[in-house]
Amino acid sequence: MEPTRDYPLFGGAFSATLPPGALDVSDLRPVPDNQEVFCHRVTDQSLIVELLELQAHVQGEEAARYHFEDVGGVQGARAVQVDSVQPLLLENLALRSCCQEAWVLSGKQQVAKENQQVAKDVTVHQALLRLPRYQTDLLLTFNDPPPDNRLSLGPENLSLPPWSLGDFEQLVTSLTLHDPNIFGPQ
Repeated sequence: MEPTRDYPLFGGAFSATLPPGALDVSDLRPVPDNQEVFCHRVTDQSLIVELLELQAHVQGEEAARYHFEDVGGVQGARAVQVDSVQPLLLENLALRSCCQEAWVLSGKQQVAKENQQVAKDVTVHQALLRLPRYQTDLLLTFNDPPPDNRLSLGPENLSLPPWSLGDFEQLVTSLTLHDPNIFGPQ
């Protein structure tokens, strides 16, 4: 099994530990400049790191809910449901020196994949790291759709298990800023 690895993000301005089997989606299709998107080699799981404008009009838990609902709207979710919102301990984050508050949200969004009519309930885990010094909300998303029954479970796929919440937590806690110039002049 391929080991987890620190991976440069946003041209090396950040890095984070990615789980085994993470494919950089920008190698497959265009990805917006404010996003880094990774997909699992076998499942439909994905990880997204987004640099967003700080939404100063919402605070605390409501900020996490705001971004969850905003993502649902962008994805055309037919339904969104928040299951839990918890504060994230700053001392566990590599970004603790510039992060003022952090939240982790778990919920479900009913979303249809591109070119498909049937919507699936996708479990979504999001971590919101608020960086007011840089006028940035950093949003990390783990999309965990239900397993596809048509998925081949041959020996080559069993060697790469689906990502877990622990893999997502490792991504969130390992995210490190190397070059603050990514945020523009301060």
